[in-house]
Amino acid sequence: MKPARRVDVFTLLIGIATLGASAYVLTDGALPLPGFDPRWLVAGAAVLIGLLLLGASFSGKKR
Repeated sequence: MKPARRVDVFTLLIGIATLGASAYVLTDGALPLPGFDPRWLVAGAAVLIGLLLLGASFSGKKR
């Protein structure tokens, strides 16, 4: 028997974020959330990803 496949959490989260971004674009940004500006969410995600990539570049691990 083959072992069960594990779920890649990072890829799952990126996929969900991509679906959310595409839904936002398809609805022309008409979100039912008053006072919520999704551009801050996108900017925060970009900063977080940049910091993660920067941190990964400093790690000495090689595959």
